Amino acid sequence: MDRTFFITSVSAQRKTIFQRSATADLFIDVLLHYRAERKYLLHEFVVMPDHFHTLITPEPEISLERAVQFIKGGFSFRLRSSHPVWQASFTNHRIRDDEDLARHREYIWMNPVRAGLVGRPEEYLFSSASGRYALDAVPQGLKPRIGLGLRTPA
Repeated sequence: MDRTFFITSVSAQRKTIFQRSATADLFIDVLLHYRAERKYLLHEFVVMPDHFHTLITPEPEISLERAVQFIKGGFSFRLRSSHPVWQASFTNHRIRDDEDLARHREYIWMNPVRAGLVGRPEEYLFSSASGRYALDAVPQGLKPRIGLGLRTPA
């Protein structure tokens, strides 16, 4: 499977727009909305104060750029801000195998811990590590190996 990506995008001028719970929740609602519309599979995510990371697999007829446009554009539309919300671009890394997936999953889970926002990944409410959100299964061929020390999301 070569359509699973680690995505990062940053807010305009690195403003901490997601520091407010309502804004972070709105962003997560957008992520889940387009997932429910089958634009992509959502495997992991974290919403940090000024950026987000996701692990997604766009549906075959949806380009990666279009999937990110749904997320960023959908959020901007629903936020109704009169100021720019996002930096123009995003970064992506194609997930190559189960070890690559495990590394990026751990990066997502540990991001709020490394930033000093929480002591443990599951304490951060705006992350898939919290266990509050239903996620899509890892694509075949990318299933993490047993013994990597990572919990499987509920």
